[in-house]
Amino acid sequence: MYVFSFEKLEVWQNSRMFILDIYKLTAKFPSNEIFGITSQIKRSSSSIATNISEGTSRNTNKDKTHFLTISYSSAMETLNHLIICKNLNYISEEDYTISREQLEKICNQINSLKKYYLSIDKS
Repeated sequence: MYVFSFEKLEVWQNSRMFILDIYKLTAKFPSNEIFGITSQIKRSSSSIATNISEGTSRNTNKDKTHFLTISYSSAMETLNHLIICKNLNYISEEDYTISREQLEKICNQINSLKKYYLSIDKS
């Protein structure tokens, strides 16, 4: 089976694992939130990995960095949702800290990959 370039990226792999963790966390949320914050945080966390994978298929580094910017923005949206979930006591302080640390690592990786693509254009 062919392995696409995005599947080899550590940032994509970490993002994919983060999505799974978000799905596990939201399984504990109140049922009345299924169409509210539960849906929002699932979609925003999924968007992180989705935009990384979509960006790698683009031909230019400018397009690649554009999708990485969208991915980073989705990470910030996800962080906002995590903060709200903590404020609503839907997640524990420990789960919040673990999720936030995962997200910070992913954001740093996104920024590093973006800088790499930008540096190629300057060469």
